Amino acid sequence: MLHLYAKVKYPVALCPIMPAKRFSNIEISGIRKMFEGAPPDAINLGLGEPDFQPPECVLNALQNAVKNGFNKYGPIGGIPELRSEIAAKYNQIASTKSENVIITDGATEALFATVLALIDEGDEVLIPDPGFPLYESHVRICGGVPVFYSLSQKNDFIPDVNELETLITPKTKAIIVNSPSNPTGGVIPAKTVEEIGTLAKNTNIVVISDEVYDHILYDAKHETFWGRCDNAVIINSFSKTYAMTGWRIGFLVAPSQLLPHIFKSHYHLIACPPTPTQYAALEALLNANEDIARMVNEFRKRRDYIAGALNSIPGFNCLVPKGAFYVFPEFNLPRTSMELATKLVQHGVICTPGSAFGRNGERHIRFSYANSLENIKRAIERVRAVIETLS
Repeated sequence: MLHLYAKVKYPVALCPIMPAKRFSNIEISGIRKMFEGAPPDAINLGLGEPDFQPPECVLNALQNAVKNGFNKYGPIGGIPELRSEIAAKYNQIASTKSENVIITDGATEALFATVLALIDEGDEVLIPDPGFPLYESHVRICGGVPVFYSLSQKNDFIPDVNELETLITPKTKAIIVNSPSNPTGGVIPAKTVEEIGTLAKNTNIVVISDEVYDHILYDAKHETFWGRCDNAVIINSFSKTYAMTGWRIGFLVAPSQLLPHIFKSHYHLIACPPTPTQYAALEALLNANEDIARMVNEFRKRRDYIAGALNSIPGFNCLVPKGAFYVFPEFNLPRTSMELATKLVQHGVICTPGSAFGRNGERHIRFSYANSLENIKRAIERVRAVIETLS
């Protein structure tokens, strides 16, 4: 008996398989691209992840969870103990129950699950420019239309509420905010948070607030959008706060009217978050606060050095960041940000062109100071040498 398909004849030239149109204009982040072509001894001031190990108690908690058999599928929304602990933290700000919390596979999944659940084809979403690149791509993948609001160094990279008001149309569904900010290090003050919350309430739009750097602060207080308006979804993570970037564990907090929709989206993306790392995250919340303080103190030293050093280089103007672990200096040189960043990478300093974060990021370079002070000093000398040749 012949095989079922033995006599089937296919055309000589098959048509190429076309990818889904939703990804036709989506690119890999320019942040990652800068690693290509870097020499072996390059100093990495590119990626945004702490150079510290997770706290010892957290490492032990993960090991114990694995050894004690917590390696199976868990609840869709996360283990009850972790959801409860997060809810207790936010309940100090506004009424929060465990049911308002979903444990996610990092902040990226939390963001995508939220956008996927709330944004329909043609819905407009206000997005910071410069801002984290995934904001735009997530909105586009879901069929939404990004509408950019500007952040500028002359305004300390704080949103202009008057501008936001002019950008809102009947199609506006949400606004994405990020404080402390990647890439700028800007921190939105309480007055602006209140004004944005009021604007969102009056126009019935959702605030999607990325607060993953909420513990990495120097000269400012973190102001959450939770409790500031009824339609605020908080995106957060253990990655930056506890140096757990590779563990991919985060969470979101959402009001009761929105959470069921995000819950369904979250389920269809990952089914459930990883079980062992949730127990480690719970340990972090309970017993690792002193480790945060030590890490932030070290970041402060690095921030003070790199901002001062960049301001001593002709052609650079660096605002001292109030949060996160990035500087985003403006430069006045005969190069685009991509050209300058490429030149620096070729000379052994991995950094990111401001244009990777949006049109308003042009004339800026992002340097991460999540590296040792010794390496930062070496990198700055290389930057200085390159700028001298360009000037």
